[in-house]
Amino acid sequence: MSTAERSAVQVPLLDLRAQYNSIRAEIDEAVARVIESQYFILGPEVSALEEEIADYSQVQHAIGMSSGTDALLAALMALDIGPGDEVVTTTYSFFATAGVIARLGATPVFVDIDPVTYNIDPSAAAGAVTAHTKAIMPVHLYGRIADMDPILAAARERGIPVIEDAAQAIGAFDGQHRKAGSIGDMGCFSFFPSKNLGGFGDGGMTVTSDPDLDHRLKLLRMHGSEPKYYHSIVGGNFRLDALQAAVLRVKLKHLDDWTAARRRNADRYRELIADARLTDRVTVPQDEPGHIYNQFVIRVQERDALREHLKARNIGTEVYYPVPLHMQECFASLGYGEGDLPHAEAAARETLALPIYPELTDAQLVHVVGSIREFQESR
Repeated sequence: MSTAERSAVQVPLLDLRAQYNSIRAEIDEAVARVIESQYFILGPEVSALEEEIADYSQVQHAIGMSSGTDALLAALMALDIGPGDEVVTTTYSFFATAGVIARLGATPVFVDIDPVTYNIDPSAAAGAVTAHTKAIMPVHLYGRIADMDPILAAARERGIPVIEDAAQAIGAFDGQHRKAGSIGDMGCFSFFPSKNLGGFGDGGMTVTSDPDLDHRLKLLRMHGSEPKYYHSIVGGNFRLDALQAAVLRVKLKHLDDWTAARRRNADRYRELIADARLTDRVTVPQDEPGHIYNQFVIRVQERDALREHLKARNIGTEVYYPVPLHMQECFASLGYGEGDLPHAEAAARETLALPIYPELTDAQLVHVVGSIREFQESR
């Protein structure tokens, strides 16, 4: 493909219209079914989705929530986490991971990441546990399962629970074929539209195999009421909409095929980058069988300049995440400083997410890598 031909190719970071067009009839039928029923909050669509997600994720119970953030918040509330408590988590994640801890008056204790996987460093997590620690919250970042066994061992030794922030990882599995969300005491998914399994708005789910936690989570999402108007605890309004559930039920049937397409795209990126002799200047994600590639994140020097170069060639990218959580202004009182968690700080400077959605064409992939090569050859 010539430079002129590549320049005419458009590559958005995500193309949800292409996904919708491939399943339009199924989606429209599901939405019409909900509209005809006039049952919009919880109800049979949500119950059916909960059963399907529980089965898919190898757990006994799934509790539909209004967002991935609320799924995390409810999980912490189910454990009575509050002022004076600490929750150990990664500094390199979306803000919700730490925000829900702070909202309850607890203290997020940030630790560094593995520089290869970008997931939480399990040794650092274990070393950060104190007498005040009430939970460990690893994140399965970019669709790859964190190294869970050392975290589980540290948690069990101290008798504290593990909450998996699996917002980016539904369907991912580890070397023991354990699915995301099934490994700790609870797992939390997000159905934000950009996720591998995304709705037509906000939505989330908390999963567990503990019947007591299941009951408590269902109370919490309904203002703590059972039966209606009788409140044993103070909860919130964390209910999942039936319209979202109906859409997600359709998409769940296609999720494994979409994951396979993401994995093919990731393999093709690696092949093209190797063929372009860029492997000494572009670090690509390490693969493993259970990686679902919510994002395909490369690592380069002059990241911001490369991003501008790709933008000029109609290629969408994103920086996840430019400011690690321990460096956010709202957490300044915790006393962290620059250099405290160096691997996360380096990742924040050097990583860039490329388009990886299932509907990408080979021409689009070639255009992305050709543009990266063009940039590198100009330096």
